[in-house]
Amino acid sequence: MTTPLFPTVLVANRGEIARRIIRTLRRLGIRSVAVYSDADAGAPHVRDADHAVRIGPARAAESYLSIPALIEAAHLAGARAVHPGYGFLSENVDFARACDRAGLVFIGPGIRALEVMGDKIRAKEHVAAHGVPVVPGFSATGKDDAALAAAALEVGFPLLVKPSAGGGGKGMQIVRALDEWTPALGTARRVARSAFGDDTLLVERLIERPRHIEVQILADGAGNVIHLGERECTLQRRHQKVIEEAPSAIVDAAAREALGRAACAAAASVDYRGAGTVEFLVSGDRADDFFFIEMNTRLQVEHPVTELVTGVDLVEQQIRIAAGEQLVLRQSDVEIRGHAIEARVYAETPARGFLPATGDVLLWRPAPDVRTDAAVETGSVVTSDYDPMIAKVIAGGDDREGALAALDAALAATIVLGVDTNIAFLRSLLSDQDVRSGRVDTAWIDRLPTPTPPAMSPEILRAGARALVGDDGGRERDPARASELWRSGSGWRAGGTRPSRTATFRSDDDVIHAVTLGEPDGETDPGVGPVVIGPDGAVWVHTHSGARRLRPLTRREVTLARVPLAAGSASGAAPEVRAPMPGAVTAVHASDGDPVQAGDRLITIEAMKMEHPVLAPHAGTVRLRVAAGDQVRRDQIIAVVRSAHEAPGDH
Repeated sequence: MTTPLFPTVLVANRGEIARRIIRTLRRLGIRSVAVYSDADAGAPHVRDADHAVRIGPARAAESYLSIPALIEAAHLAGARAVHPGYGFLSENVDFARACDRAGLVFIGPGIRALEVMGDKIRAKEHVAAHGVPVVPGFSATGKDDAALAAAALEVGFPLLVKPSAGGGGKGMQIVRALDEWTPALGTARRVARSAFGDDTLLVERLIERPRHIEVQILADGAGNVIHLGERECTLQRRHQKVIEEAPSAIVDAAAREALGRAACAAAASVDYRGAGTVEFLVSGDRADDFFFIEMNTRLQVEHPVTELVTGVDLVEQQIRIAAGEQLVLRQSDVEIRGHAIEARVYAETPARGFLPATGDVLLWRPAPDVRTDAAVETGSVVTSDYDPMIAKVIAGGDDREGALAALDAALAATIVLGVDTNIAFLRSLLSDQDVRSGRVDTAWIDRLPTPTPPAMSPEILRAGARALVGDDGGRERDPARASELWRSGSGWRAGGTRPSRTATFRSDDDVIHAVTLGEPDGETDPGVGPVVIGPDGAVWVHTHSGARRLRPLTRREVTLARVPLAAGSASGAAPEVRAPMPGAVTAVHASDGDPVQAGDRLITIEAMKMEHPVLAPHAGTVRLRVAAGDQVRRDQIIAVVRSAHEAPGDH
């Protein structure tokens, strides 16, 4: 075995990106060191590494964002270099400086590139001076409210307000009129401060119906800069990428050359070193009409699609460049072969407005024959402490049609039970004719109606009932459970016929389903199953159109559910206001006892770096159950709104 580039590298990240980096380190013969917070003590990336170091409690600011903790961990583990992954401190110039002072190699660009490109305002001004086209806009730094409003009117609405530090679409707000301006600034600042520790904002003219094209570059310390083609990241939700592909369906050879030339010029202007991505907005379907958005001075979430069509391991290239090697690849060596598409699997509930989901992963089984970069395994716990992305599924084909078909089949075969995911939503996107033909823009997903779960088929209900009453029916057994004989409730007796058995469920759309099993129950559907039962008694059924959760009801619960409520608000809405997801209360917009109108904002909850307003269900008087700073559970009562004619009840 050859001498390793670095004897030991600390991976200053978590989840799927930490696991992906560790894979390349192992292939190169480099000892890997993982770091973990208390929330991640049993996480897969900790087990994957050769060594692991605890860096603090669950809160990111005290662990993954703690520069002293990471530097200390590197020294304790004997690391010579640090790979920051993406997110967290990957673009933080203070972290890069701290690594340098500590004698550690930061596997990323130099200080100048981080300083210039890490600030969207400065980056835009810098690349514009080097001939790269940019979108009109201004910085919110140093301006009071009146000056900001005047600047906004000068550029013209609609506008996009976004944090200058950070990325991933977090904190971005669209403003279409002056009366939306002040609330948008407040929300953007709060999210930016929470997610990135910096509430500096950049304001740009919003380009309607744009496409998002980005170019992957590699640059070494000798000044060699090449690009590895483009990726299309147009399918986004709330500025967060959902599906990415390489190459773009609208970029021809001439446009690829122009985009690549602009990207390489932007990188060369800051003496870039390592792997980076230059992002552009493209007007409509004209790939030759593009504007610089930003440069991400790190690995991108979507880097696997570039790896698939070029055969280049980008993490390996990062490590070799950081170790002082020059690029062996030249631009003429880069060849795009076939097509690749990636889908991001999030722990979220699309039918509830894509609210983040949490819980125990009762069963995880990736699809065979495709690349899946996963943050979870069976037994993992998904919390609200970090980003909700739990996996990426990447498929390739000879052409775009083949890649789409391969990805759709892979998503159908991906099993995640115990936590809500967006897999069914992803499959619906891939089947849409606009997506298949490439007629999309960055707001296309946001214009879709709220997704609804597929119909609850008899096969799904029978599979859940068989698992509940003891007839396996594809159920995954848990050896830690008590004997199935005690759990079955089947009423079976020797020498007797098999009696019918009934199970009653409430589905997540609040519909009650009664299922009677007898002889025969009919053929099983190969697209349904396996089935697991969670610690809370919920029955999770895998289907090719996404996992379904069934909540068993007792006889008493069935009776109560079928009796109309004797009392309630005049509007029919329940007076209790419940938390739509677990998270932290960041703002309370009413005082206890205030009169409110239907739709008034009562409370704002932050989960996974996103803010979610909770609104009054109807007019009345509000009684608050929480305060700013409180942590809440999903479905916890956080306020009560009583109409004037109602009894006081429990205030």
